[in-house]
Amino acid sequence: MDANTAWGQNQEMGNSAKVVSITEAARINNVTRQAIYVAIKQKKLKATKDSTRWTIHLDDLEEYRKNKYSRTKSMFDGELLFDSRKGFFSVNQAAKMLNVPAQKIYYATRVGLLKASRRGAAWVIHVDDIKGYQENYLNRKPKVG
Repeated sequence: MDANTAWGQNQEMGNSAKVVSITEAARINNVTRQAIYVAIKQKKLKATKDSTRWTIHLDDLEEYRKNKYSRTKSMFDGELLFDSRKGFFSVNQAAKMLNVPAQKIYYATRVGLLKASRRGAAWVIHVDDIKGYQENYLNRKPKVG
């Protein structure tokens, strides 16, 4: 084996260390293989197909992770949907704050016990309304007698 052959093998090993399979990408991102495959098909994740196997460069995987959809980064009319600094929370966030199931929050909004507004496809609840619901309905002592 001459020096050029050894250098070529090292270069290939260096490049292969920077690429991963769909299975490895799924494990790194803590998602299913199907989710990675769908991201590739939707052109949200750059990947190359070598005959039968997809390979993903780690830099592309990092870029995908940065740009991946996150409900906490959702925008509506140019503003964050759920902006805790302005006091706006999702149904699930409100449920966690109140330590109740999300279905109880949905029910309270449906029957009018908790005020919530629709922004696009999402329900948004203001912190003042969450506190009012907690004081008036969750912390209320049952009347005896």
